Amino acid sequence: MKAWLVTNEFLNSQKYSELNMWLVNAAKKYDVELLVKTNAELLVDLTSGNGIEAKREKEQPQFVLFWDKDIRLASYLESLSLPVYNSAKAIEICDNKAMTHIALNQKHIRMPQTILAPMTYPNIGYTNYDFVDKMVEQLRFPMVVKECFGSFGQQVYLVHNYPDLLDCLNRIGTKPFLVQEYIKSSFARDIRLNVVGDQVVATMYRYSDTGDFRANISNGGKMRRYEPTPIQIETAIACVKALGLDFAGVDLLFDENEEPIVCEVNSNAHFKNIQDCTGVNVADQIIQYIVKKQSCL
Repeated sequence: MKAWLVTNEFLNSQKYSELNMWLVNAAKKYDVELLVKTNAELLVDLTSGNGIEAKREKEQPQFVLFWDKDIRLASYLESLSLPVYNSAKAIEICDNKAMTHIALNQKHIRMPQTILAPMTYPNIGYTNYDFVDKMVEQLRFPMVVKECFGSFGQQVYLVHNYPDLLDCLNRIGTKPFLVQEYIKSSFARDIRLNVVGDQVVATMYRYSDTGDFRANISNGGKMRRYEPTPIQIETAIACVKALGLDFAGVDLLFDENEEPIVCEVNSNAHFKNIQDCTGVNVADQIIQYIVKKQSCL
């Protein structure tokens, strides 16, 4: 079986190369020749037959493991009737935190109280901040401000008062953002559950002792093994189904009774840390799942 692993041409650090090789090596265990293709290499040419379509005829990938967020390319590959994991739509929703929370809200999945900021245009900006007063009235301080696009806990801010909030919004500028209720009971701690299909295959508890309210490992957090509760497992799987994903990393917060609240969902969750923590090779789980699903097509 031949397949493509689509990555981003411009994310070429050792961290990303190592992750790619884990997926390639995992594929070999299931007799899958997983060829790495970058989004620049698979240049979409909509005006000729000399681009991806011609390559497809030569290489005949039976599926595409899409490890990037170039949804235009993912959509084009789907238009060629290639099975793409995760789908372009699912990646697009997960990449935008506002769209993620809209989808979760439709399925009544518990998350922090969330208010989406109104859109403005780059050449106009926000000509008034009247809507900010309504946000503050609803959520009170402290509150969490999140840019809609961001990874590894970046572009996420905890603000304690009105001047801090305005300063934060000035730095964000015209980029889309949302504000959320601050879950004090989950300060500097959360759990990451890696879901593949309808199973949680690995879980780790993340915590920080640096004073940072975020628990992300990339921000200096630490990790340890964790046995998720039935409700945490149920919530993580429900998120994956609600977003139309085949696999994902689901981050859950703790309420005052240690019950789960969804923080966010990552369609292309990195799995080095969780493998170091749990010994579970999520790459193996993903490839095994796709091969099984392909056999049913």
